[in-house]
Amino acid sequence: MKPVNRRNFLKLTGSGLIGLTLGGVALRVNAQEKLSPDDATAKALQYVHESPVEGKYCDNCMYVQGEDGAEWRPCAIFPGKVVAAKGYCSAWLTKG
Repeated sequence: MKPVNRRNFLKLTGSGLIGLTLGGVALRVNAQEKLSPDDATAKALQYVHESPVEGKYCDNCMYVQGEDGAEWRPCAIFPGKVVAAKGYCSAWLTKG
């Protein structure tokens, strides 16, 4: 295994950050279809449009992208789909 020097580490880190940023932009641009609770992935992650868990909403999940306050927003867990701001799934993680 080749050791990673500081210069290579910075190149890799910078490339990763650019990729994440562009990926987030792509999510916002491409997400258009509302996620159905009947979708196979949605079923597997127990997605619902109305959260049964107090304080845990798609709106405050780290995977949700887009403008705060929007009723439907893109989610990294469900590429190409938008989720209800008041929805919930088992992949929910707090924004940190």
